[in-house]
Amino acid sequence: MDDHYPVPSAFSLLNQMSVASDSPVHSSSSDDLAAFLDDELETVEEVEIEEASSSKGECDHPGSFGNMCFVCGKKLEETGVSFRYIHKEMRLNQDEISRLRDSDMGFLQRQRKLYLVLDLDHTLLNSTILRDLKPEEEYLYSHTHSLQDVSGGSLFKMEFMHMMTKLRPFVHSFLKEASEMFVMYIYTMGDRPYARQMAKLLDPKGEYFGDRIISRDDGTVRHQKSLDVVLGQESAVLILDDTENAWPNHKDNLIVIERYHFFASSCRQFDHKYKSLSELKSDESEPDGALATVLKVLKQAHALFFENVDEDISNKDVRLMLKQVRKEILKGCKVVFSRVFPTKAKPEDHPLWKMAEDLGATCATEVDASVTHVVAMEMGTEKARWAVREKKFVVHRGWIDAANYLWKKQPEENFSLEQLKKQQGTEEE
Repeated sequence: MDDHYPVPSAFSLLNQMSVASDSPVHSSSSDDLAAFLDDELETVEEVEIEEASSSKGECDHPGSFGNMCFVCGKKLEETGVSFRYIHKEMRLNQDEISRLRDSDMGFLQRQRKLYLVLDLDHTLLNSTILRDLKPEEEYLYSHTHSLQDVSGGSLFKMEFMHMMTKLRPFVHSFLKEASEMFVMYIYTMGDRPYARQMAKLLDPKGEYFGDRIISRDDGTVRHQKSLDVVLGQESAVLILDDTENAWPNHKDNLIVIERYHFFASSCRQFDHKYKSLSELKSDESEPDGALATVLKVLKQAHALFFENVDEDISNKDVRLMLKQVRKEILKGCKVVFSRVFPTKAKPEDHPLWKMAEDLGATCATEVDASVTHVVAMEMGTEKARWAVREKKFVVHRGWIDAANYLWKKQPEENFSLEQLKKQQGTEEE
């Protein structure tokens, strides 16, 4: 009995939580899983180990609190995956995680919802340290909103964090509409206090995220993000992030969004030479900006997933729906590349060729009447001159990159070789 402790009967309820329609796992209110567990831990009567486990045989130790199995009470070595963002001492083994994810598919089907994991910085907002503001940005101090009522604001100064944060245009509408289709998580490389404070700005009433706020302190791999700490089947999860490399094992779940550079320090961080939105006293468009575009993508993927109302979703995969949506972006375009790839390289192995195909374009190595676009870096190539003669589009590679990041086909005139020349000249000055 030396390595056993009294068992709280509350944990018999943990096994039922994932299948309940009002499960604390999915609650977005303050009465969430963490509060539920804390309350039960404080109030439950102690039960002897033999009583708790006699009818169950040998315990599989599905998880633990404070190194104590929450089923049988046995003291355990620290194993399993930590879910400290739910409860600071909670760990679950892989079998239990799988069981919870499997059982939650029923919840998703009833609610007609999927999971959406959202990055913070450069995706939903942009933050800067106050001392990094340039003189041209000092006008922002007179435009900040009160932290006492953040619901109508978009620019906030937090003296206690020595920081200013700008919410991305359309973010409030985005979260409201997305919450009707998704159970949402925040997942940031920022630390826990920062993640919690940003969540208060985005979700002051706790309607959207509850305690599903994952910071770098909660991840299992240093400098990477992973779905192993998200209690949802990977086949039902979409991710929105500006950094593809943050998700090395989940690229098929990922929607890469154009980075939001409001502050000058953000441009410097990524070595961009152009002026930030704050320096230009400008901002993204609400109706036509990145978040509005991504919301349309999410709606399309969600509609495809739940296309047949009565169909069992356990065998469906939202990653396939996302690929289907991407295939529509450059559908009908036939692209030939001219001196874009290294001479000895196989064109079909180049990332840009693969990107164009993923976007629905047909790629070819030789021109013919069916070609619609020639992608080149200068007008002097034979294929580029052919395109001009045949009245085909001649664009630089940025046209494909932009379609990839903006999730829609871009006007060709914005990516002409003349535009590229002007842009290169500006950068050299």
